[in-house]
Order: sequence, then structure tokens, then C-alpha cells
Amino acid sequence: MSEPETSAEATPEFTESEVADYLREHPDFFERYPSLLLHMNMPHGVGDSAVSLVERQVSMLRQRNTELDLRLAELVSVAKLNDTLVRNIIRLGARLMRVPDTNGRLAKLKSSLEKDFSADNAVLVQFEPGASPPELPADFVLRIDRDHEALEAFDGFLRTARPRCGPITDSQRKLVFGRGIKSAAFVPLGDGARLGFLVIGSKDPKYFHPTKRTDYLGPLGNIVAAAIESGQPDGDGSP
Repeated sequence: MSEPETSAEATPEFTESEVADYLREHPDFFERYPSLLLHMNMPHGVGDSAVSLVERQVSMLRQRNTELDLRLAELVSVAKLNDTLVRNIIRLGARLMRVPDTNGRLAKLKSSLEKDFSADNAVLVQFEPGASPPELPADFVLRIDRDHEALEAFDGFLRTARPRCGPITDSQRKLVFGRGIKSAAFVPLGDGARLGFLVIGSKDPKYFHPTKRTDYLGPLGNIVAAAIESGQPDGDGSP
């Protein structure tokens, strides 16, 4: 009895991901087999019409170009904002240098923070041995002993002594601002925040978001620290 005839070798089957990987590794595939493009259509996304692969590629490239344009516009906007901040910091330093006394420098600092840095409120916390904070938030300068229990709310920030941005807690707000402020920038003054720190507040909870860059806060803190240390003694130093 004769052997049954064997069928032709079965065509290997490929998964969709394998086909996709192959086309990704051989981008010239359709150049070598251009006739295949005539049989390829993709849903347009609206109705039952279809578009060619080339049209689909053009559409995707246009979408990507739009996304890149938006990203570029965002980068330009951030660059302009950073440029403005740098110029404002330099301008603040020059203004403070022209004022000979501590009172005048603190008053100038307060007005500059409100005008040039869009602060809804700002408080300069200055460390002074034996000083206790007032019952109400300070107008601008708050003198307090570095070891006072009220500063436990700022313990994390003071341990690192590095500029930071983020939401402000109830206990922090109670000490320096009272109501209304939702986010803040915290700026150490002097190495290890030995002189104190500056808190710049905003009513916008997202204005001082934790992801916001803090590059400009370091130079700002250096300028404020120098202004405090080089000022002439003149009473209690309140503006």
C-alpha cells in the first residue's frame, strides 16, 4: 500500500507583534515591495472611510509636530520666566545695596517680593536667642529662638536647609501667615539656615508646586542674608 502524499509544507504563522517588530527593523520593506501599499488601508477614525498608509503617516507626523510646537512654546515660556526672575534678583540686590540701614533694607525687600516676585504674602523668620513668636502672624519680620517648639512645623526643611517649594501646612501657616496662603517657597538664609529663613506665599495652591525649579531661590537667599548681616544695627530691625 502506497504512503499517503504529504501536504505542502505549512506556511509559518507570525504574531502581530512579530510582524510589527520586523517592519520596525526593516523600515525599507515597502520600498522593496511597493505594490503592497496598494492593498493597505487604515480606518480614518470618522465614518467608514479609509486612508492610505502614507496619508496616515502624514497625519501622525502633523500631530507630532503640533505636540513639539506646544512643548517648544512651553520651554520658551519657562525660559522667559527664568530670565525675568534672574533680572529681578539682580535688581533686588542692587536696591538693597543702596540702603544703608537694616530697617530700610527689610522694607525694600518686602515691597520687592510683593511687586517683582508676585508674592501674596512674605515673612522673614529671623533666629534670635530667647525670642518667642507673637500670638498673631508677623507683618514681615518674625523673630524666634531657633529651638522654639513652634519651629517643629519646619523641621524637615530646616534639617536639609535647602530651598523648596510646595503646599504649606496648617501649623506652618498659623505661625507665619494666618489664613489664605496655600503654597509657599521656603528659602534658607545663611549656611544651614543659621540666620533664619524666608517664606514667600501664594494663594494659588499650584503656584509653588513641589516640581517647580528652585534654582533662583538660592541666590535670592544669599542676597537677603548678605543684606541682613551687612546692615547697620538700628534698634529692633523691624521695617
